[in-house]
Amino acid sequence: MATKANDPSADIYADFKKEVNMTAAELEKWLKTEESKSVGQDSGDGTSIGHHSGEKIIRILHKKKADLTAGDEAHMHKVHSYISRHLAQGPHDKKDVETSHWRYSLMNWGHDPLKK
Repeated sequence: MATKANDPSADIYADFKKEVNMTAAELEKWLKTEESKSVGQDSGDGTSIGHHSGEKIIRILHKKKADLTAGDEAHMHKVHSYISRHLAQGPHDKKDVETSHWRYSLMNWGHDPLKK
């Protein structure tokens, strides 16, 4: 990826790094849980779209910025859009955020809203 002065896509990298607040190891561990598998829209193969996204996010997090592809950049944009929309919607039940489908779904996309 080029620098911000040369390439506006550098903004998406900054947004992605800010919004994906789980490490690759945390996300990998999370995706193995039943809670992770319990949420999201089926992608057609029995696994949710968010779960597949989490797997792509792990691969992106393991790369150096210079090694990111156009496909990685497109996925980072998709992640940014999803997290932004989902955070704006908020959970249905504000009392039970910790175990909410809202939080679990966000975590599949690499963002834990309870993480400080």
